[in-house]
Amino acid sequence: MAKPATGDQAPEFNLPTDGGGHVSLSSLHGRKVVLYFYPKDDTSGCTLEAKDFTRLAPDFRKAGVAVIGISPDSPASHQKFKDKHGLDLMLAADEAKKVVQDYGVWGERSMYGRTYMGVERTTFLIDEQGRVARVWPKVKVSGHADEVLAVAAAG
Repeated sequence: MAKPATGDQAPEFNLPTDGGGHVSLSSLHGRKVVLYFYPKDDTSGCTLEAKDFTRLAPDFRKAGVAVIGISPDSPASHQKFKDKHGLDLMLAADEAKKVVQDYGVWGERSMYGRTYMGVERTTFLIDEQGRVARVWPKVKVSGHADEVLAVAAAG
């Protein structure tokens, strides 16, 4: 499925989270939401990205922006990942891979000459009305969380 574009209604989701909770897009209506899709808990790039969003968590909260990381890992894996690295953000588990498909970030990937199905690191900023305000495809981790904060907090 194609990625939702700027101005599109963001696909609804309802996913289990670390700590035994649940999160849905509709429950966050009226707030800006950063959805960042990442491949796997506790891998180098994903850990750096999560630590960067954690470092900026107070600034996102001050701006009234919810930050949610989504991967196909289980809620238990997310909790372990958070505990190990002291992460201060919500991680949602898309084990059925429905949401990664709805957002167009699941597909064929290639690493070291091997192809496999996986998540393309992508971030969406969703506005208070549930529309896509900005998309960052094929994210490079370095400096990414800072850029997302600058855009989310501006406007």
